[in-house]
Amino acid sequence: MNYKFKTPPYAHQLKALEMSWNKEVFAYFMEMGTGKSKVLLDNIAMLYDRGKINGALIVAPKGVYKNWYDSEIPIHLPDHVQNKAVLWQSLIGQKQKLKLNSLFKPEIDLHILIMNVEAFSTKKGVEFATKFLASHNTLFAIDESTTIKNPGAKRTKNILKLSKEGKYRRILTGSPVTKSPLDLYTQCHFLDPYLLDFTSYYAFRNRYAEMRTANFSGRSVQVVTGYKNLAELAETLKSFSYRILKDDCLDLPSKTFMKRVIQLTPEQKRVYQQMKSMALAELKGKMITTVNVITQLMRLQQITCGHFKADDGSMQEIKNNRITELMDLLEEVEGKAIIWAHWRHDIATIVREIEKEYPGSVMTYYGDTTTDDRQKAIKEIQNSESKVRFLVGTPQTAGYGITLTGASTMIYYSNGYDLEKRQQSEARIDRIGQKKPMTYIDILAEDTIDEKIVKSLRKKVNIATEIMGEELKAWI
Repeated sequence: MNYKFKTPPYAHQLKALEMSWNKEVFAYFMEMGTGKSKVLLDNIAMLYDRGKINGALIVAPKGVYKNWYDSEIPIHLPDHVQNKAVLWQSLIGQKQKLKLNSLFKPEIDLHILIMNVEAFSTKKGVEFATKFLASHNTLFAIDESTTIKNPGAKRTKNILKLSKEGKYRRILTGSPVTKSPLDLYTQCHFLDPYLLDFTSYYAFRNRYAEMRTANFSGRSVQVVTGYKNLAELAETLKSFSYRILKDDCLDLPSKTFMKRVIQLTPEQKRVYQQMKSMALAELKGKMITTVNVITQLMRLQQITCGHFKADDGSMQEIKNNRITELMDLLEEVEGKAIIWAHWRHDIATIVREIEKEYPGSVMTYYGDTTTDDRQKAIKEIQNSESKVRFLVGTPQTAGYGITLTGASTMIYYSNGYDLEKRQQSEARIDRIGQKKPMTYIDILAEDTIDEKIVKSLRKKVNIATEIMGEELKAWI
């Protein structure tokens, strides 16, 4: 392969490229942490070098798409590829308008448009993507392609209509089948409607799902009761996809750190700015005030998590995107995961939402968990045959002394300020007996105290003892 990599590929990444680089359609079914983003960028560069494309449209969920712009492209796209990358934003001011318009200037540069998948539910987003695709020979890629698994969703319909405008098409996901094999239909349809050789979703469902008729309120509906012919489906996928799990990658680094970025809701922004500027905030008639800067820091972080404790002791909920991002993330996780939260209120929210989607799959380990249930939780996580996949806890309770090597993914729903607790909690899956590469993921709200907390902890700064007084005020 005559190509100069900016960052050396691992063996599985090289294999993925060799299988896919010149194909019109391909699916990278690569588990989170195996580096599928780098594979896509190298594929884009190879096609650009050979004059096959001059544009790339990368579509990803809100929590991921900015990472393409901030990290993935600068790190992995070779320096010799002159490029103009623009991040889509729904609020288009004059400055943003100039950036977007630059994508249509007749230049030899590779033009890269990065959009969030949610934009395809809007007229403005669809129209701009249509214009971009019509102006370039484009590689059109959907990152975390399970976001288009619902054939009835508006964004799915719009993306499928546009798919044929991409000269090359790619889908990327670690978990192509999140709840059922039927999730594959629209993902593969994006690549090519004829790949699976079915004229409709219902024909596909009839081939691979067992159905029965059920009556609800006098109405007959078809209900899936099981699946069939899955070996045949797996064989069909092999012709246009590459599947890799972390277990199969012997040369991966032992630890990979990732982040998922969310935006504050308008309500959160208002309350957050009040607390930041005046050390007090008001929501629905409830007042919250602080007496010192460390309390202000704590309140700001609570607000980013979607709640705060008012001065009268009541817990106030704020509409937020954090729990939605966690549930989207869990769809991508293979196997078991440890989820850390800093607040009791968050633990209750997380457990409730996981139980809705994955009944019987979650246990807790925090202050309110009984001694017997704590021991049971450890046993279930360590048991590969157990139905329990998720352990939700606090680092101050579960972050010391226990072994959780049955999981190789760790998610920080929210963080504390104590470096020792962070390091100890990370070590729960990094112990003797761990046989898989480990993935650590931080969920954080953009342009908030979250970013500074995670940055400091990763730089091994103990916020609780090293950032104090006036320095902490400036930090906030």
